[in-house]
Amino acid sequence: MVRSSFTSLEDAFAHCRGLDAPLGERLELFAQISRSLRPEAQEAVDRMVERLEASGAGTGAPLPGQPMPSFSLPDETGHLVSLQDLLQKGPVAITFHRGHWCPYCRINTRVLAEVQEQIFSEGASIVAITPERQIFGARLKLDAGLRYPVLTDVDNGYAFSIGLAILVGAEIEDVMRKTGRNLPEYQGNDSWVLPIPATFVVGQNGRVVARFIDPDYRHRMAVEDLLEAVHQAKSA
Repeated sequence: MVRSSFTSLEDAFAHCRGLDAPLGERLELFAQISRSLRPEAQEAVDRMVERLEASGAGTGAPLPGQPMPSFSLPDETGHLVSLQDLLQKGPVAITFHRGHWCPYCRINTRVLAEVQEQIFSEGASIVAITPERQIFGARLKLDAGLRYPVLTDVDNGYAFSIGLAILVGAEIEDVMRKTGRNLPEYQGNDSWVLPIPATFVVGQNGRVVARFIDPDYRHRMAVEDLLEAVHQAKSA
């Protein structure tokens, strides 16, 4: 049924992003359609995920109760944004995304835009972090309708420092090249490294209240869990 309903991933993406449904349902539907239309690519992703899970990718990132390492990164306008400055105002939600080109990230950020006012109403801040140059961070922000900064993690330096950076591998690099995903252009380097999409909610004491990390980029933190963690972080 999915195959007969959609003839292109572009149409499927537009449909899934616009659904009146929880984030997980939008992502899962898009993943199903992607597997129907491009099974070989999704099987390559499955193998990458198996490799990452076997190596424990992401497991060394800060756990709840541990301090969140600080950062000072440029936003889409070139203005430096630091975790320390954000925490002076209240709790902070930190979201890592692969880039403006990633349909799962675009679905994720659109849903986050839908709840950003709820986050602000809790006295909290939210930032997105990608390894892309500022021009592409600006595209992601505009595309999603975000009212919060999209920060550039140059050469994935911050992601590396907290154990989130991964090599995509030759097979996925080939898949991405064939679909026009030009990471060297987007990131300004030839490393073919991406962050594991992740979310951290940090209390004003600088410690992690909650986190979500999954080497399978098709999965993201449920918005309900994010909002609950932001609310809890007010007393952290």
